[in-house]
Amino acid sequence: MAFTPLHDRVLVERVESDEKTAGGLIIPDTAKEKPSEGLVVAAGEGAKDENGDRIAMDVKAGDKILFGKWSGTEVTVDGKELLIMKESDILGIIS
Repeated sequence: MAFTPLHDRVLVERVESDEKTAGGLIIPDTAKEKPSEGLVVAAGEGAKDENGDRIAMDVKAGDKILFGKWSGTEVTVDGKELLIMKESDILGIIS
């Protein structure tokens, strides 16, 4: 990967959702919402506090996360569509 996030930013790859509803209906691509789950591809070293000390990141590469609907900036890196977002945009880690 030719991209490393800085400070408290995270590079995320969206995880596609199921194409069927719980009732078995198939959802066409035009009706799908963009998923709000993703996989952390890379994470920065963490922000700095007022003393210049690093604040450790709570997420790391490989974590499956949940983020807000309008979070992040879409970018294309190595032909993949990814998101760059601040760690504070992440709602939680899915275990």
